[in-house]
Amino acid sequence: MYFCDSTKQLTHALEHTSNALRNRRASRSAFSVALTDKLICVGPYPADSTIIYNHVFVNLDDRYNTSTGIFTAPHSGVYNLALTVYSNSISPGSRLSMCVQLMINGVPRGSVNDNNYQDREDSSSVSFAERLSVGDQVWVTLRARCFLCDDSSHRNIFSGFLAYD
Repeated sequence: MYFCDSTKQLTHALEHTSNALRNRRASRSAFSVALTDKLICVGPYPADSTIIYNHVFVNLDDRYNTSTGIFTAPHSGVYNLALTVYSNSISPGSRLSMCVQLMINGVPRGSVNDNNYQDREDSSSVSFAERLSVGDQVWVTLRARCFLCDDSSHRNIFSGFLAYD
């Protein structure tokens, strides 16, 4: 009798653990994308515009939309969001104007700005934790009259992952 009860308890514990692991795997969410694979500059545009990152490193559950540039949170929880931007003024004495905003549901949550004549290239990063709900949308906006340049070095990266739910 003791052996039978112990086996049932172990079987129940194994089923519970297996279900918890399956649920955890199903709730994973991560994306990491770069602007491009070839030499290209985007902008300047007369108005703010969403940046569409075309090179995908990771896109679990395809929640980053490569057509719109928008990540849609599949699960509620705390996400780590990160943005690295780079720009090159192309020629000496030209204005370097690199300015972007990380947007969540249309509200700016982080920004990177550099607007000067002092150097030809700059890069900067921002990373933070943010609580997102199912369906929240996250994207990067290139500010009006600013531009970014990239190539196969992937210097412009937008990433996020669910840290915990």
